Amino acid sequence: MYETILVPVDGSAGAEAAAAHAVDLATVHDANVHVLYVVDVRMSPISADMDHDEVVALVDESGERPTTAVIDRAERAGVPSVEAIRLGIPHRIIEAYAENEGVDLVVMGTHGRTGIEHALVGSVTERVVRTLDVPVLTVHPGSVRE
Repeated sequence: MYETILVPVDGSAGAEAAAAHAVDLATVHDANVHVLYVVDVRMSPISADMDHDEVVALVDESGERPTTAVIDRAERAGVPSVEAIRLGIPHRIIEAYAENEGVDLVVMGTHGRTGIEHALVGSVTERVVRTLDVPVLTVHPGSVRE
């Protein structure tokens, strides 16, 4: 049913929960997992003029890559994985990546924001759910499994 599963990560508990579900689903469906981290151009010290190598170097300088834990989880489960680090506006990059890579399912975490915080901050997951043409499975941060 699924051949390519995309799990966007941002280091949050929701992304961790989504990664666990994505790897489990990939195991069941004999699928590949694509792990995508988007460096948000709206965040300092990021510039839209930076090239890919500069962005990756900046991510590496900040400590462990947000993709590493998911790649390791997939490897332990025997699931083929692909790491991708992109620069842009997260929901737009996720949508473009899903389309370009022929993704069958996107598994994303939620942050559980409500009320005014949700209204002001918005939700990358919500934007992706509304605009993507493939199924999007949303996973609550409290559902982390080992």
